[in-house]
Amino acid sequence: MFADELKTLRRLGVRHVLLQVLNFTSVLASGLMIWKGLGLLTNTESPIVVVLSGSMEPAFYRGDLLFLTNPTDQRYQVGDITVYKIPGADIPIVHRVLETHDFVSKNKGLVAAAPVVDKQLLLTKGDNNHIDDIELYQGLEWLERKHIVGKVRGFLPYIGYVTIAMNDFPQLKYALLGGLGLLALVQRE
Repeated sequence: MFADELKTLRRLGVRHVLLQVLNFTSVLASGLMIWKGLGLLTNTESPIVVVLSGSMEPAFYRGDLLFLTNPTDQRYQVGDITVYKIPGADIPIVHRVLETHDFVSKNKGLVAAAPVVDKQLLLTKGDNNHIDDIELYQGLEWLERKHIVGKVRGFLPYIGYVTIAMNDFPQLKYALLGGLGLLALVQRE
């Protein structure tokens, strides 16, 4: 099955194979650096997420790719679409802000033109759901800012189906990774 590729590897020599492994490693490291750079730029641990359910239809459908930011100087407003993650839950949830409660700091003797919000509590709901998300909060009454991964700023429809397919069929993921690794080793550049 892979006899031709093995012959090619033997013919190329150890030095060439090591060079290809190094090139493949540098591509992976570059991808990780780009991901972490995007995270720093957007102030979020995950600047790109995939919609995994139909709870936000018709705004977003399963497989849509979402781009997030998490601005520290802006409050979340009713109607904002946020991605949040509850401690202990593995999968982030994409839902719309239904209600907000702001707790304002009171400085002695100073009156601010725009009060500084110390704490903001959020209640969310999926557009396609009949009730709010309190059941999903696992004992929490409200979401706090520390639970928010980011605010949706844009999306690409259906691009995320590749990720869903690789998670639903792990053999596909391993076959793709193995194929890419093999191609990296036998390419002649």
